Amino acid sequence: MFIAMNRFKVIKDEQKAFENIWLSRDSRLDEVKGFIAFHMLRGPEREDHVLYASHTVWATQEDFIAWTKSEQFRAAHKQAGERKPLTLGHPEFEGFDVIQTIENRHPK
Repeated sequence: MFIAMNRFKVIKDEQKAFENIWLSRDSRLDEVKGFIAFHMLRGPEREDHVLYASHTVWATQEDFIAWTKSEQFRAAHKQAGERKPLTLGHPEFEGFDVIQTIENRHPK
């Protein structure tokens, strides 16, 4: 399993616009081989920004790389950069190979 994350430093006054873009976009991730799950995370507030992270789970790193070269990727990102800046700089990518997973077998 492979987890791909992008960290975004969102300008405080642009949180709503940033969230609306993510909540309304057609990601087409469910069309791509190896896609397991996606989460958009809102994190801590800092002096000049709020930290967000996109968190995508893939069957393999190869599946993730194939997605970045796909028509679905191009379609999902076609309007990137067309709006006024909502973040402080570019997102910071982090990729992780999963070495252990523990799941709750008795959720309440």
